[in-house]
Amino acid sequence: MTLSRRTFLKSTAAVAPTILAASALAGIPRAAANDRLTVAIIGCGKMANNYHIPQLLDQPDVQVVAVCEVDQTRREHAVKRVNDKYSTDKKDFKGCDAYIDFRKVIARDDVDAVCIATPDHWHATPIIEACKAGKDVYCEKPLTLTIAEAKRCIDAARKYKRIVQTGSQQRSDVFGPFREAVQFIRSGRLGKIHKVTVGVGAPSVPCDLPEEEMEPGLDWNMWLGQAPERPYNSILSPRGVHTHFPAWRSYREFSGGGHTDMGAHHYDIAQWALGMDDSGPVKIIPPEDPQATTGVKFVYANGIEMIHGGPSGCVFHGEKGTLHIDRGHLTSDPEEIVKTPLAENEVHLPKSPGHHRNWLDCIKSREMPVAEVEKGARTVTIIHLGNLAYWNHKTLKWNPQEWKFEDPADNQWLDRERRDPWQLPEV
Repeated sequence: MTLSRRTFLKSTAAVAPTILAASALAGIPRAAANDRLTVAIIGCGKMANNYHIPQLLDQPDVQVVAVCEVDQTRREHAVKRVNDKYSTDKKDFKGCDAYIDFRKVIARDDVDAVCIATPDHWHATPIIEACKAGKDVYCEKPLTLTIAEAKRCIDAARKYKRIVQTGSQQRSDVFGPFREAVQFIRSGRLGKIHKVTVGVGAPSVPCDLPEEEMEPGLDWNMWLGQAPERPYNSILSPRGVHTHFPAWRSYREFSGGGHTDMGAHHYDIAQWALGMDDSGPVKIIPPEDPQATTGVKFVYANGIEMIHGGPSGCVFHGEKGTLHIDRGHLTSDPEEIVKTPLAENEVHLPKSPGHHRNWLDCIKSREMPVAEVEKGARTVTIIHLGNLAYWNHKTLKWNPQEWKFEDPADNQWLDRERRDPWQLPEV
């Protein structure tokens, strides 16, 4: 059973968000290798305005053809930015289209890929539906709000042969020498690793914000999406075009807190360095104090312990010394661990040409990007496991291959209740 594009667009406002696969391309991009890639932006807040839109507008083989944003002011601002850039640079440019509903963007058969920069609770559904519609995807970190979403995103990317890049820019040498640190560790300079500390923020808390007067031009119901219905507050969706990171990150209904925010970066480096990109810990132990917001311990099957807390970034403790990596910071004890250049016979990881460029190149080549979907899904799952241990003050036993808990009662925490019609899409 298929739907025409016209029928689909007429019906999206009234039906559950199910999008059928738009092509049988089996992983082949719509655009030929030397053609321009057409990209749509979904979510036009600070990350899109300060990072994604400028990056994509500067790519010579990309054309941003549409933006999607539930706030009118931000939506119009993004459209103007794209139009102003292309009005002089691309003589064949016919204008950037604007949407409130991401489903209408994904329904377009002339869009090759989407860049998702929405709040965390609005990541998984657009990722999955974009994959089903034959689009390649770049999605900001943390990749998902729940563990079930993380697994479903992997399943969608694999089934529909999509290129999905997670916004873990530290893998592309953005913000610091992370690849260099990983090379030192994987070359054995610390010897056997026995402990890693990850210094990032606290888990999120239930939202208790008071009601404010509604922002004109904002589709608040669409902003909430799967989240429980609640009144508008500008801390969640700031008024107009803003230059700060909104604090929806602090609230459980929308995010995992500072723990998932910077944790999606730094736990990701720990996973990379430990060679655990396709796995994860098997035991998660909460701190003794049920009110504590640091101290959760992750234990891997090989005995390595990873602990939430300590200096910002990651500190790796091995039999031959320690290494501390953070944004703009790389030190070791003894100093020779990071001061001695890599030898030819040590580990040399491929160098990304830039996080967006890596994604775009992989759309054309169909190779895996540096932060492909499973890496982002595995990393965010670790943090979700930690948050669940904090919130429920329970030691959890996790099977990373089966994506489930050893105690069947704990599997209730794999996902959460969702507001209709935004149930987790099937693949």
